[in-house]
Amino acid sequence: MYSVENLTVSFGSFNLLDNIGFVVDKKDKIALVGKNGAGKSTLLKIFAGLNEPTKGRISMPKDTTIGYLPQQMQLKDERSVRDEASLAFDYLKQIEVELEERNLELVEREDYESESYHQLIDKITHLNELLSIEGAINVQAEVEKTLLGLGFTRSDFDRPTNEFSGGWRMRIELAKILLRKPDILLLDEPTNHLDIESIQWLENFLSTQANAVILVSHDRAFIDAVTSRTIEISLGKIYDYRVNYSKYVELRKERREQQLRAYENQRKQIEETEEFIERFRYKATKAVQVQSRIKQLEKIERIEIDEEDNSALRLKFPPAPRSGSYPVIMENVSKSYGEHPVFKNVTLTIHRGDKIAFVGKNGEGKSTLVKCMMEQISYEGKLQLGHNIKIGYFAQNQADLMDEKLTVFQTIDNVAVGDIRTKIRDILGAFMFGGEASDKKIAVLSGGERTRLAMIRLLLEPVNLLILDEPTNHLDMRSKDVLKEALKEFDGTLIVVSHDREFLSGLVEKVYEFGNQQVKEHLGGIYEFLERKKIENLNELEKKNQILSSDKDKKEEVVSQNKLSYEERKEQQRQMRRLEKQISRCEQKIGVLEAKIKELEMVLSTPEGASNTDLLWKHAELQKQVSVITDEWTNAALELENSEKENVKPEK
Repeated sequence: MYSVENLTVSFGSFNLLDNIGFVVDKKDKIALVGKNGAGKSTLLKIFAGLNEPTKGRISMPKDTTIGYLPQQMQLKDERSVRDEASLAFDYLKQIEVELEERNLELVEREDYESESYHQLIDKITHLNELLSIEGAINVQAEVEKTLLGLGFTRSDFDRPTNEFSGGWRMRIELAKILLRKPDILLLDEPTNHLDIESIQWLENFLSTQANAVILVSHDRAFIDAVTSRTIEISLGKIYDYRVNYSKYVELRKERREQQLRAYENQRKQIEETEEFIERFRYKATKAVQVQSRIKQLEKIERIEIDEEDNSALRLKFPPAPRSGSYPVIMENVSKSYGEHPVFKNVTLTIHRGDKIAFVGKNGEGKSTLVKCMMEQISYEGKLQLGHNIKIGYFAQNQADLMDEKLTVFQTIDNVAVGDIRTKIRDILGAFMFGGEASDKKIAVLSGGERTRLAMIRLLLEPVNLLILDEPTNHLDMRSKDVLKEALKEFDGTLIVVSHDREFLSGLVEKVYEFGNQQVKEHLGGIYEFLERKKIENLNELEKKNQILSSDKDKKEEVVSQNKLSYEERKEQQRQMRRLEKQISRCEQKIGVLEAKIKELEMVLSTPEGASNTDLLWKHAELQKQVSVITDEWTNAALELENSEKENVKPEK
């Protein structure tokens, strides 16, 4: 159990987090929610030990392990993908080193009866037990399974990490964190660099294999699938809901309506009290009542209403100029980088007014095909844009391409023309850049603010073909919803490259799937596409099982490997640990007895000792005890050896 106790984070007189507290249980799956800047990432950093609170603390057991994935991190490029991910198991080497050091210490110790000697024996036993349990992990199998789940191919495993983009290297870091299986996982926007299939794999991993998880994400479908508890940060306070995000939205709406009613009642009470005070302030006959009302007013604890995004972010694209019937026609379009083909012979026709999604694993060519359409890169084949096509293009790095020396206002003023220049302040206000925010430098803007600003630039001129490459990264849920509604009303042609299922749902009616150097067309929405893919995968799995069952030898091998049930394996492991402890105790007793025999033999070697009958009997008794314990040690060692031979460890 981990507890947040009276935590406050202040910047000057402003409290970002104000005396908050909550408890995290060992298997909790928690979504941290709240508007951008509410303090979600700050709280994760405090949990990770990277930031210190102004007041309060986070309490957790001493040996708690923490895995933290920030939005941005510095990555090293010294190893292959496999070797970098395998660093997750470096702790096994550390256990081996510590065990060797402890064993060397044990050999040199002679204080067999001391408490510290017994503590050393216990520590060695614990390390042996830990190494035995953890050593059962098939390290390479676990590494490969996790890397494959996060979208890597086997051909990627031995490539150096510096050949991969920042997004792919973030996946390697995520793999390392997941492989360590820490007590607490802290994930800040983990899906930003993942494709749909990798997100679904991560959902399953976090739901079934992770311990406590605290995550920040603007992917509604992802947090709904993973979390069962939602903690909202609002105005420095927290509100704890033991439900997933969708249910939280309903409960929050109810809470806010109650707050509004209470606020209105209180406001009415305050106005009536202030009116009474003003009316009778100078009447001597009412002096006592006036003073009473003044004190009453001072004691009222003012109700605060949860912050709501009331800036009326109304995103509306200008009417699209009429284009030809077919904005994009491709015939046998291919693209390769050296000897590596990205896609081959892509043939498709996009009709005027189509709203389509490009989906598939990262690196399969979605953004590459968009760049071909934008004539940013060369390609083979025929690609033709229709008559009177005016393209509005939002690239993945669009938000990073702006001049950081300029202000928000200057950025928009530089691209605005005609009468629109007189309305720049109004437009900025609608996108939450009102007042002083319009004078901020680009350099100090968050990722979400930069993305919103890049969206404003798209609004300044009418287009009839919108191409958006990962437009929702860094946008909060409110902004995503507003953008989605505006795109649904957009009367031109839309191409969206995105991994955000919730964003695509209800927006697109056609999906182009990128994979295996091909582009396949699927009619219907995103969830219809995913459902079909799941069925296809199950069919493929069934075919594999049929092939396996036809191979008798392989089948017998699988049956043999799985002959022990989970409970039987668990009991066998308990029995093996018991035997290891028994062996360790026997070795300890034998060591103590042999030391006593050695001391006794030194006395017996003297003339006086040799004639002492009692000492001779004692020596014989000690020898007998050693023999009995040695037999016990032998039996336990043989039993342990047989158990290890019979124990068939299941694949993980």
